[in-house]
Amino acid sequence: MTETQSENQMRVVLADDAVLLREGVRSLLEDEGISVVASVGDGGELLRAVAELRPTLAIVDVRMPPTHTTEGLEAALAIKRRFPDIGVLVLSQYVLREYATELLSTESVGVGYLLKNRVTDIDRFLESVHRIAEGGTVIDPDVVRQLLTTSERQNTLSTLTPRESEVLEAMAEGLSNRGIGERLYVSVSSVEKAISAIFDKLGLQAGETTSRRVEAVLAYLDRE
Repeated sequence: MTETQSENQMRVVLADDAVLLREGVRSLLEDEGISVVASVGDGGELLRAVAELRPTLAIVDVRMPPTHTTEGLEAALAIKRRFPDIGVLVLSQYVLREYATELLSTESVGVGYLLKNRVTDIDRFLESVHRIAEGGTVIDPDVVRQLLTTSERQNTLSTLTPRESEVLEAMAEGLSNRGIGERLYVSVSSVEKAISAIFDKLGLQAGETTSRRVEAVLAYLDRE
């Protein structure tokens, strides 16, 4: 491998106390040409590995020792606060709404929250890994649907048309305008018009488009 290739190669730290799953993900990533620079089993080891190795991305299980509750999520939040440029992908068997919202509310880029069963959809999982490593946001569709159920009760979001709600849901999953258009079978210009309407209805003032996009997603996620 040349020096340029090494510099450009994605570097990942894996954290999961389930050895079989961890090694399975390692094998999957390495087959994709992604370098797994550390593979650890608890939150403390994860934080030490990230601080020492400064990877492109950390892939973190929610539940790890000693209590097997939210150690992984707490470590993920600590990583984003200390190293905002390092991407974090959280894998969970459950939807933990308040932690998902807190993670996605960090003032940084490159975050994701996926249910573990998505790992078996290899192409989509790898697409998510690359998107987060490049600074994007990825949210599991099932997480989005659960959050939508609570969000629909909010007056602000209830003003959105069905199409605008679909576009916002797709935005929350991290899709680009082109990706949204392909999912909904509409043109990119139609997606752009819907996003503009969403910004207006959510009261997001004109400014940097990426920031308003993130604010719209957070408004969508953070309604009780």
